[in-house]
Amino acid sequence: MTLHHTQMFRRVNPMSTGDTSKPQGAGNGTSAESPAARWRARANYAERLAGLSQTVLVVDDDPDNRLLLSEILRQQCRVIEASSGAEALEIAFREPRVDLILLDVMMPGMTGYEVLERLRSDVRTADTAVIFVTGQDDENEEEKGLLMGAVDYVFKPIRPAIVRVRLANQLKMIAQRHQMSLLLGRDALTGIANRRSFDEALERIREVSIRSGRAFGLALIDVDFFKQYNDSFGHPAGDLALREIAAVIAQFATAPHQLAARYGGEEFALLLPDATGLAALLDSLRRAVLDLGLKHPTTPWGVVSISAGGIATHAEPDTHADDLLRRADALLYEAKRAGRNRILTRLDSF
Repeated sequence: MTLHHTQMFRRVNPMSTGDTSKPQGAGNGTSAESPAARWRARANYAERLAGLSQTVLVVDDDPDNRLLLSEILRQQCRVIEASSGAEALEIAFREPRVDLILLDVMMPGMTGYEVLERLRSDVRTADTAVIFVTGQDDENEEEKGLLMGAVDYVFKPIRPAIVRVRLANQLKMIAQRHQMSLLLGRDALTGIANRRSFDEALERIREVSIRSGRAFGLALIDVDFFKQYNDSFGHPAGDLALREIAAVIAQFATAPHQLAARYGGEEFALLLPDATGLAALLDSLRRAVLDLGLKHPTTPWGVVSISAGGIATHAEPDTHADDLLRRADALLYEAKRAGRNRILTRLDSF
């Protein structure tokens, strides 16, 4: 394994708000905006996006079938078409959100079953609903698809009235699940994901890593000397500080399927489907929190800071989520024991 240990002591005017340069991975907000304002803008955008038409990907090598299904769906949702399994995967991985995929079973080059297997092995599409479209009225084939994770079957020849109702029902259920997830998944204080959302996302990415063998990044982040901050300024000021820090952390998890969450108290977590550059990202985050310039006179550097422990790893079948969290937490503990205001990461050998 490879260890990365970074630290930077910076004397900052305790009354300063820091420089206005954007941290690596930050959004495109102007320097006049506070991190919290940028986070609120992103949260509002996410809510607006959730209210827009859903997106359905229609995959069939027969252009007539694609046209028919697209016409059935066009008034209910946004429709994207693909003529092959390879094109479907490219679109599904590229699009920020695909709610439902209508997938032909028998296609040249790559069958629908092979496409579904690929979808389920990637964190970006592991939970995307798939309905198989087939001309085979075979119970064994239908059972196979459902066991692989398809939610339903549409049989050819396509009957528009029946298909329209079945797809409308599926889209309604998907929208309800998405809305419920938004309502249940946010931390009330900071507005970012809560512990429940984080635990569910970690379990999903663990399962995908087992299937695909791909590495992911996990980090636990703690606000340094936070009890002393509350003792000095009071709990309301502490809550405001947590909101500001959460807003910064959220800027480092803006790509699809990245997740910033409040883990508990003054502790946060980051989950990254791609572990590339984990140490550099966490150090940029550490510096960005310093640059908030939140006055904290009892620290050696005069402002609020964070420490973090992160792992870049992949999951084996016997790897449990608790094992991953313990490894990240052990690194966080070492970073704090070494003096705080630093990050410690470990890259597992593959």
